[in-house]
Amino acid sequence: MSWIILVLSGVLEAVWATALGRSDGFTRLWPTVVFAVALVVSMGGLAYAMRDLPVGTAYAVWVGIGATLTVVYAMATGGEPVSALKVVFLVMIIGGVVGLKAVS
Repeated sequence: MSWIILVLSGVLEAVWATALGRSDGFTRLWPTVVFAVALVVSMGGLAYAMRDLPVGTAYAVWVGIGATLTVVYAMATGGEPVSALKVVFLVMIIGGVVGLKAVS
């Protein structure tokens, strides 16, 4: 159950990171609200997962999922250019997350 919560929290990290960018320095209401809610729920899920998982593993997986999804979303929506090297490095991050799950 902790792994499922951790993965969902990583997804919410991508949500709050994207909302933070769209909030224009907290000057736009709805992106700011989405940021705040996603941040609290994401951190809460990370804290819950850390009750059963090692801190280093949980944090690395959380950041890896969030960072990867944030970049993929930005590339999919045209906010960031796509390149073969970026895709390779994102696949490496995903491989690291899967590897951490496999060895824990």
